[in-house]
Amino acid sequence: MEEILPGIFHWTTFHEGIEQDVHSYYIAASNPAVLIDPRIPSEGLNWFKTHKPPKHIYLTNRHHYRHSGQFVGCYGTIVWCHKDGLHEFIRGEKVRAFNHGDELPGGVLALEVGVLCLEETAFYIPLGKGILSIGDAIIRDDDELGFVPDYLMGDDPEAVKRGLRKAFLAHLKRDFDHLLLAHGKPWIGNAKSGLRRFLKGLRV
Repeated sequence: MEEILPGIFHWTTFHEGIEQDVHSYYIAASNPAVLIDPRIPSEGLNWFKTHKPPKHIYLTNRHHYRHSGQFVGCYGTIVWCHKDGLHEFIRGEKVRAFNHGDELPGGVLALEVGVLCLEETAFYIPLGKGILSIGDAIIRDDDELGFVPDYLMGDDPEAVKRGLRKAFLAHLKRDFDHLLLAHGKPWIGNAKSGLRRFLKGLRV
């Protein structure tokens, strides 16, 4: 577990299903404490017993349920996903629905991304200089921002890229300085400028 900002923790785990490292976040600085796209860290579930128990889990999309069920079992954590992703949960998972534009517990705002999938969501966390949390819509590889491979974008990848660019250009209107990414290490400090450069440099 790495405290990347005061009260904000990041960890990396290997996801066997996609055979890649993925990234999870614990926002202890919010009230109540929340998790984003969590898997269990190497320290185990008991690590959270020495901190504020996570009361809510926010999924950037339906595929990022990951180890949420184990947090539910241990801490009674409430899991949230955008309403258009609830059809994924057919094995008794208890998941609450939100809409894009909703303010969730802890003051976290659910921002519309869509395009990649209907429920794709970015979360705006109004702590410090502002934080934007991104799921599958934008990834970070060797410090460079990018998109997932074209074969994961459906029949018209260029249209999807145009849609993602439009969505995140709109989100640049918000004040933030940091990016929390599900795929790629977090970008702490000057992340808004980096995201702007990436979006402006796209030829889509």
